[in-house]
Amino acid sequence: MLYAYDDSVKQGLELRKVRHLRSYFVVKRLFDVTFSVLVIVFLLPAIALISLCILISDGRPVFYRQKRVGRDGRVFDCLKFRTMRRDADRLLKELLDQNPVLLQEWRACQKLRNDPRIHPIGHFLRVSSLDELPQFLNVLRGEMSVVGPRPIVEDEMARYGECINDYLMMKPGITGLWQVSGRSDTSYAERVQLDAQYFQNRTTWLDLKIVWRTVGVFLFDHNGC
Repeated sequence: MLYAYDDSVKQGLELRKVRHLRSYFVVKRLFDVTFSVLVIVFLLPAIALISLCILISDGRPVFYRQKRVGRDGRVFDCLKFRTMRRDADRLLKELLDQNPVLLQEWRACQKLRNDPRIHPIGHFLRVSSLDELPQFLNVLRGEMSVVGPRPIVEDEMARYGECINDYLMMKPGITGLWQVSGRSDTSYAERVQLDAQYFQNRTTWLDLKIVWRTVGVFLFDHNGC
């Protein structure tokens, strides 16, 4: 009888956990859609101005699309305002082939702190994080969430190790625990652990706290990797 009782308690706890997650996902999706629509409508003049500035300074395309890995391993086009020169891929290969220091930085962070490929307006967009505004369209399309792990490319999956399963069970986010925890002051391994920590502790309240802290980072701490 004791074992049967223990099993029934475990089943009850699992059922409560499933119901909690279901309600969490419903609330999260409602928040994602509502918040994204409000941001797009409110910042529509800024979006139009940024698009015009990119067209005048560096031509088309205005948006940059990159294949990223989403929930359940689905690959999608992650949108950003284009901040790099149109020949950025060729220039990156030349830079990494010629400069071992830049190669080491790229391998550690998947970014270059002083990236010569970025056009002048691109520097401002990156420092202000305005280059990521188009990702609210990814949220509306259901490919991303407002809060979650940063979307990764396929080559980064191996760096997640066992934690890749946690990543694949979440939608990537525009902001997340890593973005409000130091960004370039953290190693890639620490970033992975932050994603795993978010997966284990995700709640609506945690999402709201991250969004609130993101506002502070956006306004006062322009610290990108």
